Amino acid sequence: QVQLVESGGDSVQAGESLRLSCAASGNIYTSNCVGWFRQAPGKAREGVTSINIVNGKTHYADSVKGRFTISLDNAKSTVYLQMDSLKPEDTAMYYCAAGSSLIIVDGAAACDWDTRFYNYWGLGTQVTVSS
Repeated sequence: QVQLVESGGDSVQAGESLRLSCAASGNIYTSNCVGWFRQAPGKAREGVTSINIVNGKTHYADSVKGRFTISLDNAKSTVYLQMDSLKPEDTAMYYCAAGSSLIIVDGAAACDWDTRFYNYWGLGTQVTVSS
């Protein structure tokens, strides 16, 4: 069993930065992937970024590429989401999840965001970006 706890959400101004944390307990390495998802009111949940915790391969949605960075601290069993140059459209509840949703990107196994293959979910942390 894996438990995930997100933290770091806040209300900020456009252009500012936030770092979200996803702390895992239990054996996260039963999964290949940790992904960050977000859901804005009235919208479907969407994948933001993911990391293959076996090979370190990262994958980003076009909407956040170049602004968001996902990283893994193995010693702390924590996945971070560094969010820079935040925009009002980044406002959402952010969730981390663990599972195995693999695709091939540039010849390496990366993680997709098919929620059917993510077994463990945190409760989310709210990010609000004002213009």
